[in-house]
Amino acid sequence: FQAGGSALCQGAAAAERFRLIEALSDRFSTAWLCRQLDVARSGFYAWRQRQQNPGPRAQENAAITAQVQAVFDRHRGFYGAPRVHQELRAAGLKVGRHRIARLMRCSALKAKTRRGFRLCRNPGNRASGVAENLLQQEFSPAAPNRCWAGDITYIRTTAGWRYLAVWIDLYSRRVVGWAIGATMEATLVLEALNRALGHRQIEPDQLLIHTDQGSQYRAMAYRQLLESHKISCSMSAKGCCWDNAVVESFFSTLKHELDLDDDAETLKSPQKLIRQLAFWIDGYYNRERRHSTIGYLSPIDYEQQFINTRTLSPVEP
Repeated sequence: FQAGGSALCQGAAAAERFRLIEALSDRFSTAWLCRQLDVARSGFYAWRQRQQNPGPRAQENAAITAQVQAVFDRHRGFYGAPRVHQELRAAGLKVGRHRIARLMRCSALKAKTRRGFRLCRNPGNRASGVAENLLQQEFSPAAPNRCWAGDITYIRTTAGWRYLAVWIDLYSRRVVGWAIGATMEATLVLEALNRALGHRQIEPDQLLIHTDQGSQYRAMAYRQLLESHKISCSMSAKGCCWDNAVVESFFSTLKHELDLDDDAETLKSPQKLIRQLAFWIDGYYNRERRHSTIGYLSPIDYEQQFINTRTLSPVEP
C-alpha cells in the first residue's frame, strides 16, 4: 500500500483522505481503507453523496470559480485574489476577498510574480547639471498633471538592444507619453515628453517632472524644453532607485507581463515589440489593468473619477 502521498500523513484533511479512498476503492474494500486512514465509513459515504449531489453552497462556489477562472485567464495569470476580487465586484458580484482567495487556492490559481528591486548603489559625486530632489519620494500628488516621473529601460530584441522611455503621471499612474528607439540619447526622452505634452493640458508653474541623473535629463535641449513650458525639474539621488520607485515598478511589471526580461528565452523583433508595447501600455495598462495604489481602478478610470468629482455641483441643503 504505497499510494496516497500526503493523504497518509498524520493530520491530513478528511476530504483528502476521502478522495484517496475513492481512487483506491476498485482495488481495496472501503471498510479496510477507512480503517487504514482512520476515517468513518459513514463520513466517507456522506462525502461521496455530496460530491454526486452538491448542495447550494458548493454549486455557488462552482459558479464563482468559473467567473474567477475567466478573469484570471483574461489577464493572463497576472491577477491575484485582490485584483480578481475587484474585477468581480465591478461586474456586480457580491463576494468576499477571502472567499475568492480560498477558491483560487482550491483551483491552484496562483498569480505570476516578478522579481523584486535590486538594491541601490552607493551614491557618488554629484554630476554637473543635476537638479535638486524636489519630489522626495512623495508619490501621491493631489491632482493630475502635478507630478510626472520618467526613466529609460533596456529591452533585448532580435536586432539588438532597444530603449524605452516613459513618462508617468504619479497621480493616476497613467503612462502619458512613451517612445522607443535604437539609441538612448536625449532625443528619445524628448520625443516621449513631447508626446505627453501634446496629450495633456498642463498649467504653467504647476508641473514637476522627476527623473534620475541620466545624461539625457541633464542635456541642454531637455532643460530648455522644461523652461519653455515653465516645468520644474527634480532628480533622484545618484544610484538610488527608490527615489523613482514608481517608474522602476512600472518597468518591472511591463517586462514581467510581456516576458521581456534580459534572460528571456525567446527574443522579439523590434517591430513586434513596438506592437506589443502599444497594445499593453495604451490598450491594457492605462485602460484596464487595476492598480492597488489607486483603489484597484485603472489609471484612466481613476482620472475620470477625479474629473467627475470636480464637475459635480454642490447640492444646497
